[in-house]
Amino acid sequence: MGEVFAGRYELVDPIGRGGVGAVWRAWDHRRRRYVAAKVLQQSDAHSLLRFVREQAIRIDHPHVLAPASWAADDDKVLFTMDLVGGGSLVHLIGDYGPLPPSYVCVLLDQLLAGLAAVHAEDVVHRDIKPANVLLEATGTGRPRLRLSDFGIAMRLGEPRLTETNLVVGTPGYLAPEQLLGAEPDFPSDLFAVGLVALYLLEGAKPDAKALTDYFTAHGTPGAPKGIPEPLWQVVSTLLQPDPQARFRTATGARKALAAAAELLPEPGPDDEQIEIFDQLGPLPEGFGPNGPLKRAPGVDHTPVTEQRVPQYPAHPPTPAPSPVPSPVPPPPPAPPHPATETASTASYTARVPEVPAPPVGRAARRRAARRPGPPAKVAIPLLLLALACYATGFWALAHI
Repeated sequence: MGEVFAGRYELVDPIGRGGVGAVWRAWDHRRRRYVAAKVLQQSDAHSLLRFVREQAIRIDHPHVLAPASWAADDDKVLFTMDLVGGGSLVHLIGDYGPLPPSYVCVLLDQLLAGLAAVHAEDVVHRDIKPANVLLEATGTGRPRLRLSDFGIAMRLGEPRLTETNLVVGTPGYLAPEQLLGAEPDFPSDLFAVGLVALYLLEGAKPDAKALTDYFTAHGTPGAPKGIPEPLWQVVSTLLQPDPQARFRTATGARKALAAAAELLPEPGPDDEQIEIFDQLGPLPEGFGPNGPLKRAPGVDHTPVTEQRVPQYPAHPPTPAPSPVPSPVPPPPPAPPHPATETASTASYTARVPEVPAPPVGRAARRRAARRPGPPAKVAIPLLLLALACYATGFWALAHI
């Protein structure tokens, strides 16, 4: 198993070296895919500052390979990007030598498209060269190019990390004004694109100084052997020593390239078919196409699209109410025996005689409307009291 970085990235094998650190193939345990990881030891503060500046560049474009994420662990920092397996333009020229002009137009169009997206973010790359232009492993299909390595890139207006008179870049791919210490600008990137185009067409590294001296002394030369005139007009404009004589934008250069490509002859049947194959090599022991063959200890294997669920809930779960049995209705009474029912009915009828209905005449209605008298418990004492009063009055009259 490889070294696990920040509990997520497992370093598999080194695949190259960038401007400020080693590049590894790594397995992202959360996204479950292989990525390219640039790792830097935190020993050089100057390199670390460049590293931080590089990882801060976020450009989403199909022909730009910019950092996607970053992490820090102990004395190391890293950032990751897509893993591109087809090698660089250096590998392509090493395999096939000079490339057909129509194929070069496809590569240059993609490079200028990616550079236009970079310049749209006010970023100057400052290190465009064949080794920093990577290719997807597309086989014999249409090539797909990715502009990479933003280790010395800077935004317009940002302070330099070096002294003003110190030239930063790769020798042989620097614009004349860069050698004189001018401020980085978009035309200097376009000059480097012209050198890359000449490299692809001739199969060898061009001599930038000799070209600049010749252009300065004699003007623009004729098209070299094997380069069609329309395509040479575009390349030579990119290579002008005076920045004001070059294309001002990558988009302008791309439009001129498209017009020149329409004037090129169709590729002949003798043109060699170009194949871009995987340059990374097989995975080391312990790793497969779907990642490590064993789960590494201490690694967060949770996929990034999943949401973690806490092991214990914040509140105890409410117990489910126990089911209440529904009341069982009493069984209906058994029907009585027919003989018993007849005897009971006959006995009840014999004990309760029929009562005739009361008369409905006028006297009956008057009796019904009359207020009922006092109950017997009250009427008897009143009667006795009335008799006593009557007797007393009668006795008083008799003695007068």
